[in-house]
Amino acid sequence: MPPHALSLFHRPRLRHGAAACLLALATLGSQAAPATPDTQPLAALPIPSSWSQASSTTPGNLAQWWDTFNDAQLSALVTQALQANPSLRKAEAALQQARALRDAKQGALLPSLNASGSGQRSQTNEQPATNVFKAGLDASWEPDLFGGKRQALNATEADAQAQQATLADAQVSMAAEVALAYLQLRGQQSQLAIAQTNLASQQETLQLTDWRAQAGLTTSLEVEQARTAVEQTRAEIPTLQASIAASQHSLAVLTGQAPTALVEQLGTAAPIPSAPTQLALAFPADTLRQRPDVRAEEARIAAALARVQVADAARYPTFSIGGSLGLSALTLAGLTNGASVLSSLLASVSLPVFDGGATAATLRAQEAALVQAQASYQSTVLTALQEVEDALAALRGHRARLQHLQSAATAAELAALLAQQRYASGLIDFQTVLSTQRTLLSAQNSVASTLTDLGTDHVRLYKALGGGWQAAPATTTPPTSSAGQP
Repeated sequence: MPPHALSLFHRPRLRHGAAACLLALATLGSQAAPATPDTQPLAALPIPSSWSQASSTTPGNLAQWWDTFNDAQLSALVTQALQANPSLRKAEAALQQARALRDAKQGALLPSLNASGSGQRSQTNEQPATNVFKAGLDASWEPDLFGGKRQALNATEADAQAQQATLADAQVSMAAEVALAYLQLRGQQSQLAIAQTNLASQQETLQLTDWRAQAGLTTSLEVEQARTAVEQTRAEIPTLQASIAASQHSLAVLTGQAPTALVEQLGTAAPIPSAPTQLALAFPADTLRQRPDVRAEEARIAAALARVQVADAARYPTFSIGGSLGLSALTLAGLTNGASVLSSLLASVSLPVFDGGATAATLRAQEAALVQAQASYQSTVLTALQEVEDALAALRGHRARLQHLQSAATAAELAALLAQQRYASGLIDFQTVLSTQRTLLSAQNSVASTLTDLGTDHVRLYKALGGGWQAAPATTTPPTSSAGQP
């Protein structure tokens, strides 16, 4: 504000009247700041007291669940993705936008005060030119008697809370997506190693069969059968290599890098990471409080309810108070000494009388939006419960499957070794060797695939439990109203 405008309030003539009105507007406005709305769950659902297949109900720390895999490279990739992924940066910007809109609504509750100044030079016919200089203050305020503006602020605050939960949900999904891609990569590398090992064994069998054919101990039919097995196994290797490259590209993009940025870093094969066999699970109700998507739906219900109240308040009168205070002088220096004082005060009221039913229709629309938000909340809760139960069931099934497959793979490896030895001694035919080699390759691939599935089950369970996010700090905290909520 210019210094000459501040001097208006020091003049004796302006200690009453319009000056008092401006100060009253500012005082009243300072009492209009709303309280932060508390989000309350509005939909009662039958929540089970425990998970159907959970053996423990001790809450666990899920914020960085990927560390439980004890794989430094996995932890580094997830951390980098949470920091550099463009989708998360977009969600963070959306959160900042929601908070800025909330602050804008908060500012609308306070009186507005504008300073103005102008200079005019005019001349009529042969008359001497005259100058007029003006400086003034304009203030206005609409008292929120029926709570419409306060509820509009509550709605934007709930929107900001929902956007913050949406960001957390994006973090949960991102961590899970990186972990799933990493497990997929390690599983593919394990299958590639299995294919290469079996290929070497089959090549030895082909060489042995060729020697026996040259010695007249077998026919060329068995040689071609051995060559067929070798080529079939060799044909799987390019497909696995292409899948490995695709997984590497996916991880690079998830971490905000060019597709080929991690080819060298992830080129060396490593074991499939495994999570602890014993998991500490929270109660179902605690899980729902942890999941950010459920929190987002609760905030959307609060926003929808506030907008219903905004639409309802539109049916009632609105009041406004405005005042202006200014000086007018023929010279710029005269504004601070001997200037004419201009002041005004205006109070008005507006009452909707007839609008063709638009206000009532708007209220019905917001009530319908509230019902939609409640239904969406119920659907999200039920889906959350199902995801946990499905992950627990899959985890239990794959654990049992893995035990049997590991036993089968051990037996198949021994059978293949014995068959090759007996064939070299001429005790069995070549069909038995082919059969045991195919069985071994299938069993080992099944073990690698199930180990990958077991890891992905853990990832999906951690995601279903709402793990992988931390609360973002709020940049602006709305002040608390002393008047309470309407």
